[in-house]
Amino acid sequence: MPMTHRPATELDLQAVCGFAQDAQELFFFFPKAQFPLTHTQLRQAIAERADATVVELGGKVVAFANFYRWEMKGRCSIGNVVVAPAARGRGAARYLMEQMISLAFSQYQAREVTVSCFNQNAAGLLLYPKLGFEPFAIEERVDQQGSRVALIHMRLLSANASA
Repeated sequence: MPMTHRPATELDLQAVCGFAQDAQELFFFFPKAQFPLTHTQLRQAIAERADATVVELGGKVVAFANFYRWEMKGRCSIGNVVVAPAARGRGAARYLMEQMISLAFSQYQAREVTVSCFNQNAAGLLLYPKLGFEPFAIEERVDQQGSRVALIHMRLLSANASA
């Protein structure tokens, strides 16, 4: 069954709000949100961002992401990346990231695409380098329990960007 993608709609919010199974998963994809994720929190994030996108598999929404930075001929930063629990390990995150990368390079003619991933998020840390992302900075953050965590920033340069 092939995956498809499209712009997110109001009708998708219910599904996306249910993707994070606990506070830690929500922190990984939306650090500023409070668990459980509500329509209001997600709607506000979408309003402040660009190109909210969902992936469908078998007619069900299984993944979501957007850009929190989108600069024409500059940097596009992918955020709020999340996959439904039932679709994890089935290629939905890879497919979603490939679509967001393609959108950044084609629509925005981005010189680079960035994504950030917390050190505890093994799935993201293992996926992003397979897509060509390379770490370029580490930022200290504090999680919702007050513990120190590392936010690893990664980038993928356009084939047209000079080093």
